Amino acid sequence: MESLLPHLLWGLLFLCADLTEGLTITSKQGMETKAQGEKITLFCQYTLTAQDNSPLDIEWFKVEPNEEKAVILYNERVYDTYLMAGRVQFVNQNPAAGDASIEISNLKVADTGTYQCKVKTFPGIETYRVQLAVFEKPSRTQCHVEGLHEVGNDLTLKCKSQEGAALINYHWKKIGGTEELPARSSLNEVTGELLVKNASQVFSGVYKCVASNRVGTDECSVVLNITPSTNRAGTVAGAVIGTLLGLLLLAFFIFCCCKKQREKKYEKEVHHDIREDVPPPKSRASTAHSYIGSNRSSLGSMSPSNMDGYTKTQYNKVPSEDFERTSPQNPNFQPPKVAAPNLSRMGAIPVMIPAQSKDGSIV
Repeated sequence: MESLLPHLLWGLLFLCADLTEGLTITSKQGMETKAQGEKITLFCQYTLTAQDNSPLDIEWFKVEPNEEKAVILYNERVYDTYLMAGRVQFVNQNPAAGDASIEISNLKVADTGTYQCKVKTFPGIETYRVQLAVFEKPSRTQCHVEGLHEVGNDLTLKCKSQEGAALINYHWKKIGGTEELPARSSLNEVTGELLVKNASQVFSGVYKCVASNRVGTDECSVVLNITPSTNRAGTVAGAVIGTLLGLLLLAFFIFCCCKKQREKKYEKEVHHDIREDVPPPKSRASTAHSYIGSNRSSLGSMSPSNMDGYTKTQYNKVPSEDFERTSPQNPNFQPPKVAAPNLSRMGAIPVMIPAQSKDGSIV
């Protein structure tokens, strides 16, 4: 009896409403949450009385802060070329039969808002509102591991969704084996990071990350293979030695190139060097002319008696340079003096030379 009492009370209320007000919307929906790309049905069911015999008018609006945008209308026919053209329709092909519910497909984040159903028939008018929230579910989730996959190292398994509404939670789990996370691990559900300290080979396996929000989930997986640690000291030493050898080879190559360049430059300078301090060779013609001139000046200072020996000399023969180089020259040699009578007989013309003082002035 107690369970039937609430139903009887609701029945009495609806009956009173029918007798007093006539038109009544019976749907009670409240808040609806959906994912982007899905579809939803917004309910608007109503009842009529015998007094509601005038033409029926049904209107769906999206209520904005300062205005109402039409979504779909019915007044003896359907009008759906408004805000969501092509994505909205009445669930019942005849909305006048008591069901004005609509279906919206391919939901978008921009569809989030408050929707109002208004049913009008003289003399009654009833309205009903429902809240719709459209979110983007996680997608394009990627997993990877940071750190060396060696025993004793600290590793971080990372998980991140490239798309999706805010407030995404991340959860890691191991696939196969015990399916439990390592005891020395810690999870950050907000960032999706799973920190594993002092890894051992028993941690090897496949790990899956699940990203979820209020409208959907997405997941990814990664393989963790822990291997024995390597000799890091030997690896570092080998790398250092290899680097030094490479630097030495590079330095030797640069040295050889510079040396070869200097040798080429030196050969080029020696090849084009012109020595200007070497005098040109003496010509035989100039030697001959100087020799003949000197003999003529000597003949001019001799008397006819002294020229008998020179008349027999052949002047057309030019002495060689060897003779000039080997002929001795006496620094104390003085040419013979010729007396004035002899000079007159030889045709010389006397010339008076003015006397000069010691400072060079004419007396």
